[in-house]
Amino acid sequence: MRRACQFVLLGIATLLAPTGARAQGVSFYTVVDLALRNSTQVRISAADVQRAEAAVMESVNAYKPAISVGSSLGYSYGFPVGQPSVYSVAAQSLAYSFSQPDYIRAARAALIGAQMQLKDTRQQVILDSALDYIELATLSQQMTALDEETAFVHKLVEIETERVDAGLDSKVEQTQARLTGAQIALRRLHLVDQAELVRARLAHLTGLKPADIVCESQTIPSAPETSELTGIDDNTGVKAAYASARSKLYVARGDERQNNHPTFGFGLEYNRFAKFNNYTEYYNHFQHNNFDIGIQINLPLFDATRKAKAKGSSAEAAHASAQADQSRDQTDEQMLQLQKNIAELTAQEQVAELQNELSQDQLDAITTQLQAGSPAPGGSAVLPKDEQGAHIRERTHFVDMLETRFELTQARLSLLRTVGRIEDWAKAIPAPHP
Repeated sequence: MRRACQFVLLGIATLLAPTGARAQGVSFYTVVDLALRNSTQVRISAADVQRAEAAVMESVNAYKPAISVGSSLGYSYGFPVGQPSVYSVAAQSLAYSFSQPDYIRAARAALIGAQMQLKDTRQQVILDSALDYIELATLSQQMTALDEETAFVHKLVEIETERVDAGLDSKVEQTQARLTGAQIALRRLHLVDQAELVRARLAHLTGLKPADIVCESQTIPSAPETSELTGIDDNTGVKAAYASARSKLYVARGDERQNNHPTFGFGLEYNRFAKFNNYTEYYNHFQHNNFDIGIQINLPLFDATRKAKAKGSSAEAAHASAQADQSRDQTDEQMLQLQKNIAELTAQEQVAELQNELSQDQLDAITTQLQAGSPAPGGSAVLPKDEQGAHIRERTHFVDMLETRFELTQARLSLLRTVGRIEDWAKAIPAPHP
């Protein structure tokens, strides 16, 4: 509850921030907060917790008397065939059962499992909303870079057209420039379609309109450091699986103790019989006030249905235990795979950054030569088309670098989710941008 309140406060603070002339964006914290409050998955898990709490109350309240009040007024003639009660009060409850303590333990274990599942669902929603938000911000940067690259391609096509008309270049160079422009347009179209899909997912998670989702990149927390993350002890999904297995084991024990074990019940009843009936003509010492209290003992000697149920419950417990072990092993393997992916993606990010840096250096060198009006020593003359080509390569490598960074962030956040710490990262306040 405290973490949810922090998300709410962060979201409200962002919404109340002063707005400029441009359209107001939606901060990272607002998106996460709205996703946690509007997600259907979270609402379903919260309802499961409420149902589990009710099951615990139901199992404990079996020892509390159930009190009822009734009446069976009526006229009788001849020999009495019933009890004409003006009113009656009855109370009955379970006094003791060898199985009920196990059923209570089962209900409490199921409640713990439901609570762990709710936490696990919250973490998954945080991961989904965070990745969608970061991806949307990345796509926006990529499309901006591709728009700039398109402008450079148009200039290159114009230059090549003039050179082809002047007989300085072959038409192959012009066609190559046009092909580059078509490839960029295709890539941008793919990014636009992907952005619409991501925006629709965020709209479903948060309840906002897709058109109102404008990212504010400065509100995104920095990528987490995952080199020291080990173990799955805090994985709420695995905890939920083992809690569910314990619950089914307690149910199996309770069903087994239903056989050949007595059950003690408590009962109490008071009846106030009517005076206008003819009971006094047929019963000696008839009285209007009647009361009884006692304990009922039931000892099942043979019940094939209960034996079969106990056998089925035992099988369900074994099945749940195996599923919990399977979930633990799969999560452990997933964590190992994510660690390997992070190592590879870190190396890819370094390569992408160096490629982008190299293309920027090459662009600077070409621009300097053009401004100087003289080629580099031992090199050929630099033409305006070379500058446009350098611009295009630099923008292409920049877009590739953004994609690699997002893939690395995705892997790191997935690992953070696996070890159960995604919510702590999502609450971190990013350093202010200069």
